[in-house]
Amino acid sequence: MGGDARWWDEDAYRDSILTHTENQTRTIFRTVFAPSRNSSPDTIVAASSDGSIAAYSLSNCISSNVSAKSFSSLKTSSFTEAEPAVILQGHEGPVYDVKFYGGDEEALLLSCGDDGRIRGWKWGEITEDLQHIQGDHPSPALEFINPQHRGPWGALSPMPENNAIAVDVQGGTIFAAAGDSCAYGWDVEKSCMKMVFRGHTDYLQCIIARNSSNQIITGSEDGTARLWDCRNGKCIGVISTKSNKMLKEFASVNCVALDTSESWLACGSGKSLSIWNLPAFECVSSITSRALIQDVVFMDSQIMTVGTGNLLKKFNIDGSILSQIQCAPVSAFSVSLHSSGVTAVAGYGGLVDVISQFGSHLCTFRCKSLQG
Repeated sequence: MGGDARWWDEDAYRDSILTHTENQTRTIFRTVFAPSRNSSPDTIVAASSDGSIAAYSLSNCISSNVSAKSFSSLKTSSFTEAEPAVILQGHEGPVYDVKFYGGDEEALLLSCGDDGRIRGWKWGEITEDLQHIQGDHPSPALEFINPQHRGPWGALSPMPENNAIAVDVQGGTIFAAAGDSCAYGWDVEKSCMKMVFRGHTDYLQCIIARNSSNQIITGSEDGTARLWDCRNGKCIGVISTKSNKMLKEFASVNCVALDTSESWLACGSGKSLSIWNLPAFECVSSITSRALIQDVVFMDSQIMTVGTGNLLKKFNIDGSILSQIQCAPVSAFSVSLHSSGVTAVAGYGGLVDVISQFGSHLCTFRCKSLQG
């Protein structure tokens, strides 16, 4: 017995399949905990591959969450889709990074993405009315656009993307790791570019500010991490995966992290993680993983990593492993740490996994897309 196909809408069916596929493959590239007067985190902000930036109330996510005993048998669609307190169109194309500039009501929520722009929203204005924004989005308070380069025949190059940002609030600077192999320093007060850092030979993946020494550190597809003097834009040190005998392979430097003293650097390259004593400029240990390392963060004197496996790993500085926690994203791009010890792991499938300081899962949720 056949069905009645007279009212079949092929275009609508195709669109529904595409929307479902896009939602299942959407990726959260970065999360950041919002400033709060409380000792525990209140809000987490997620940067998505669909160009959206969304803020989620952790208390709401925890209260509505059904914890999973095992992630291995669950599909992305099995996790609860959380309703964001605020969602806005951040960029045209994927949003790769979000950071806060400042730590109070006057803080700016910064973002960067594939469109070559850095945008900043006043966090206080965004959160004044914790209602889902449907139509008019708040306008950015600042916007920086990467320069395009002119070729020999006068043609302009494509707009280089921004893959990561770092901030120096005291110096009034936002730094960006761009796709044209340069890092850029932007003056927040004057809304202009103040410095260009040139020396890498391939596009940049990551960047971090070493504010106590007026330096930044960048990681690139060329297989090196470079230290830069922010006073003159000169490179003052190079960490190369080609020459370091402790690293097993040559690969892109995907992530870098500093401890609170800014004396220790963790550098993720391919499946290897090297730990550097920066005052001595010496590699003290190297860790080899089965999966690609895609993000790293210091937790006091310990180091946490995530990557293409669904594990949050914790190491000592000497390279010995302390713990492994199974997480929801089968491939994680972001690990974020709150001062309370709460950790957020985010990645493929639009999933965010929030883990307590004791290693238990507080909640796991799927981020909502702009299309709903």
